[in-house]
Amino acid sequence: MTSIVSATARMILLMFAIMWSIPSTALAQWDPYPWKNMPRTADGKVDMNAPPRRTADGKVDLSGFWMPADNVRHLLNLAADLKPEEVPLQPWAGALYKERIENNGKDHPGVRCLPSGIPEKNNIPDGLKVVQTPDVLIFLYESRTIYRQVFTDGRPLPNDPTPSWQGYSSAKWEGDTLVINSIGFRDDLWIDWNGSMITSSAKVQERIRRPDYGHLEVQAMVDDPKAYTKPWTVTLRMRIALNTELVDEICLENEKSSQRMK
Repeated sequence: MTSIVSATARMILLMFAIMWSIPSTALAQWDPYPWKNMPRTADGKVDMNAPPRRTADGKVDLSGFWMPADNVRHLLNLAADLKPEEVPLQPWAGALYKERIENNGKDHPGVRCLPSGIPEKNNIPDGLKVVQTPDVLIFLYESRTIYRQVFTDGRPLPNDPTPSWQGYSSAKWEGDTLVINSIGFRDDLWIDWNGSMITSSAKVQERIRRPDYGHLEVQAMVDDPKAYTKPWTVTLRMRIALNTELVDEICLENEKSSQRMK
């Protein structure tokens, strides 16, 4: 795989990086409101390195408002930290990947305000709110105003799922790590802006840890024999965004970009 992008694409990414570097509270419609029960240091500041909170049943509480630690790197190229040979594309997928880079990603679903796939969705710096209950975690994405359900009630993955944008996710705890297994994706999903892909044959596993109050670590493995010759794994990091909340993000409202993508 290659991480080469055109000058045009780099300029677009630069503009997005500048926009996303603005604190979310400056862009949100909600006034900043202090969250309750946050760990604090002796001088009253939120202690990002404090141990994570736990739920009543003793599980690590993953609830919070999360942003990617790097606003662009893995959104552009999910495999940015890997060597090309560590992400071996099938011949047809390699040709398609090259074509997508050469045409500046004009066919990315987001150009037409369609959803992103997993794990690309976790790299979009619009904000992810996690709501944790004993039987299900709800992932609320500000980008496209989309939700995802991750069931922890012991149910198996469906035998013949209808292909979907977010797939179907079932999870279990291994100590303090939440292990999410997902299947049932569509055949036309992108997982980064370069044009990496998954198909309906894909299995995605996410191993999520909250090592301290302020940070998440997500180890994501892509196992898709239709698109790749072997599974590959990346490690993503997220940081908590304090005292802010989700707002509507309706891409189709006044959207004109797709008319200019040739």
